[in-house]
Amino acid sequence: MSNPLAKETSPYLLQHADNPVEWYPWCEEAFLRAKVEDKPILLSIGYSACHWCHVMAHECFENPEIAELINQNFISIKVDREEHPDLDSVYMEAVQAMTGRGGWPLTMFLTPDGKPFYGGTYFPPEDRHGLPGFPGVLTSVADAYRNQRDDVNKTTARIVALVSATMQARSTDEMVTADTIRQAQVILKRSFDERNGGFGTTPKFPQPMALEFLMRYYLRSKIETSLEMVELSLGRIARGGIYDHVGGGFHRYSTDQHWLVPHFEKMLYDQALLSQLYLHAYMQTGKPLYRVVAEETLNYVLREMTDKKGGFYSTQDADSEGIEGKYYLWTEQEITKVLGKDDASKVLPYFGVTTTGNFEGGNILHVTSPDIAVSGPIANAKEALLKAREGRIKPALDEKILASWNGLMLASLAEAACVLERKDYLAAAVESGEFLVKHMVHDGHVKHVYKDGKARIQGYLDDYALIIEGLVMLHQATFKGDWLRRAIKLANVMVDRFWDNSAGVFYDTEDGHQQLFVRPRHIFDSSAPCGSSAATFVLLKLAALTGEARFQQVAEHSLRSVQELMGRQPFAAGNWLCALDFYLSDTKEIAVIGSRSDSDTRKLLEALYSMWLPNKVVACYEPADSTRMAGLRLLQNREMLNGKPTAYVCQNNACQAPTTTPEALKAQLKLR
Repeated sequence: MSNPLAKETSPYLLQHADNPVEWYPWCEEAFLRAKVEDKPILLSIGYSACHWCHVMAHECFENPEIAELINQNFISIKVDREEHPDLDSVYMEAVQAMTGRGGWPLTMFLTPDGKPFYGGTYFPPEDRHGLPGFPGVLTSVADAYRNQRDDVNKTTARIVALVSATMQARSTDEMVTADTIRQAQVILKRSFDERNGGFGTTPKFPQPMALEFLMRYYLRSKIETSLEMVELSLGRIARGGIYDHVGGGFHRYSTDQHWLVPHFEKMLYDQALLSQLYLHAYMQTGKPLYRVVAEETLNYVLREMTDKKGGFYSTQDADSEGIEGKYYLWTEQEITKVLGKDDASKVLPYFGVTTTGNFEGGNILHVTSPDIAVSGPIANAKEALLKAREGRIKPALDEKILASWNGLMLASLAEAACVLERKDYLAAAVESGEFLVKHMVHDGHVKHVYKDGKARIQGYLDDYALIIEGLVMLHQATFKGDWLRRAIKLANVMVDRFWDNSAGVFYDTEDGHQQLFVRPRHIFDSSAPCGSSAATFVLLKLAALTGEARFQQVAEHSLRSVQELMGRQPFAAGNWLCALDFYLSDTKEIAVIGSRSDSDTRKLLEALYSMWLPNKVVACYEPADSTRMAGLRLLQNREMLNGKPTAYVCQNNACQAPTTTPEALKAQLKLR
């Protein structure tokens, strides 16, 4: 018999709908029952592609004896962290305050008013490897709540105070300077793995925002080591098993130092951020490998993670047929059967394939050569292997469409369409933008999640900021003024609803959002940009485009609130540091006037995107566009010269002469 989760749309919650545990979704009914029955709440937070969430579900939540113990002593709530990032951030802070570490599954015990007093992550069904068994934990927690209420209340008060202090606003009037950027680079260099690329030991995450910052630092300082760190990392990651050499796209992280054995789930935000990073590396260096990786990653997203309406799915699971990574593993015999002996004799050593394998009897494909083939026989072999792999049972998709992650993906696709002149990418980006404004923006306000034809849950700060970023990039790609107009409108709504003027900071939820014991303010960039850094960055860009002083002032105050974080913890501030670099740089303001389909316009765009200029803003004006924004500051009094498509470049309060030739435009863009 199913529990109340059966009425939900989240794939993660539906995976638990037939558990013997009497799960509720996060709802008033669950808290009311906890208060009436005076029972503590068991809160379990996870997501559909989380391997250890599946393990704990199978070992504990599907176990009738453990379920009975839970049902007798607790009111149980199951939360999809991707649907409720506010809950996840607050209770993750709590468990880190208690234990010094976090992760998923997140297992928390709350008072009936939602305040935490005990928690952890994964618990096994019995004592194992130094971890307490879940039945013993349940029994002890229930007993403490019944018989040691004073101690529970004291613990609750202490944890609430710690979490509140962590999220407390720390705005300051002290100006931010380039010293913060230099300090961050020193710390990143100190943690850099000079043999394998990336940072730290294990597990190793690609850290795309930190690498993006280092590329920016190279442009700022001309210190070669910063670019060398990026290139070593991108090359090693592209050769490793963390990259799907057959189908494109990146797995979430590597369990070893060498990028060989990944945790096999694929997240949309990784595909968005890493495809954009490789695209930028291609623009900076011109190396074909980076272009190939970017294109293969975007092609994977369009093939596997795109809804027919134009939105992008959240994740692809690590498991298939109940086995982690099975879909991605190969044997010598399988490859030889697909390619034939002659071709296989070249491909097997290239991808490090052996008879014994390198992961549970199979082979994770990885490139053993220092040079990665981007065309020829290896590329043909990859196509054949992909066709053969399509016959396997695929890992499950979480078909939730999240506004924030879709904004990231939209920005990457739209920029790739410009740089690579891919019409298919442009069409997909337009479909994505149309989906977002039609299905996830209602009456000027963003919804967080779309599933089964319905948009639900009030949007969070990162939803607004990253959709705005995507729409700004879509304006550049299409020349349509309406995309930029929508972005500016949403930016005003975002500031109105999420900015606390008295404190000088952004919060993750708007005033009317559900009330927690603390208002969420997550300031750390992790696997994706946090809402505050994304909002700050896009407001700086919009301020340069529009001349809107309010946007600039809000962004400046926001940067000041985290200047200590940026300098001392750059791994938690990658996107913040990119925003700071933009703020401290002389922004190139570029206007392009002409028809998007005109061959002369395309030549100007080729020149514009032939180099990486991260600190630029671009406004476009197509005379035939009924939605054009002629009154935009960057487009005022800008016309085509002699009827020809024309580009205007300004920097540091000085404008160059308008130009109609790509050669002259390149020369102007190279001026510092």
